[in-house]
Amino acid sequence: MQRSMANPILSRRHIPDGPPHLTDVSSVFNPGAIKHGNTYILLLRVQNRGRETYTLTARSHDGIHFEVAPEAVDFRGLEKIRETIYHCYDMRITALDGLYYIFFAMDMDAGCRLGLATTRDFDTFDFLGITSGEDTRNGVLFPQKFNGRYYRLERPNRVQLSAGPTSGNTIVLSASTDLLHWDVLSGVASGRFHYWDELIGSGPPPVKTRAGWLALYHGVATHFSSSNIYQGGVMLLDLENPANVLARSRYNILEPREPWELTGQVPNVVFPSGLIVEEYDEEGFARPDSEFKLYYGAADTVIGLITGRVEELIAAATA
Repeated sequence: MQRSMANPILSRRHIPDGPPHLTDVSSVFNPGAIKHGNTYILLLRVQNRGRETYTLTARSHDGIHFEVAPEAVDFRGLEKIRETIYHCYDMRITALDGLYYIFFAMDMDAGCRLGLATTRDFDTFDFLGITSGEDTRNGVLFPQKFNGRYYRLERPNRVQLSAGPTSGNTIVLSASTDLLHWDVLSGVASGRFHYWDELIGSGPPPVKTRAGWLALYHGVATHFSSSNIYQGGVMLLDLENPANVLARSRYNILEPREPWELTGQVPNVVFPSGLIVEEYDEEGFARPDSEFKLYYGAADTVIGLITGRVEELIAAATA
């Protein structure tokens, strides 16, 4: 696995001016990622100079050099929500049944909620509704149903960070029949106190491999007096029962090292949020020797890219 020579692949300088709200923006980070036909698509979290959050679409033919649309994404139906929505951000994209489903965090007066939208073409987007009743984020949808039900991983926010927002130390598995109403089935994995992943949350949506569901996650080391350090790790979950963890990386697979990962709006952060696997076999399993592209936010300021082979991620989980 290696960082792209083009890193950071997206920064504020790549965001075209879109007056009045998106002119000379402050940052771009934490993208959702998917391959739509032969086009790589990112849904970008962009902050303007008022620290307002917008979602922009970026497209590429090689997965490295992106063209960003100047217009912010309009989630049709979002205007029907009566409560104040301060920010919608950290998009996670899953292809399922001919649609692209997008889970994202919504900052509201009562806390963070999970919103859901769909698209077929990444030109028009429809908001389906708020899909969580408690403070939670990092919702990622599995790309298949399980006995007629949808499954997702999410991370309830039950830990108060010192001088910061609420966070969480447990990823849970939830199920739904309609995508709007969800029931927690089981805990999946919790943070490991004193190590690199004391607090954890889901990264990109899981990828199906013959070794299990490949689930990347972020971990936060909080035991440093000066800073929280965000890193990336990987788990393998049982194909039939994803609440069962088959393997989990002892070591992080990604940590802040480059200057643009160490310095920015939030220092010492790498945040994996988009994963594209290039090749699948005839039964829908990711090929072990397939290349992957992992997109991540760095220091809440820019976007980085790491490439490698699926078998490397599997090996990291079992090391």
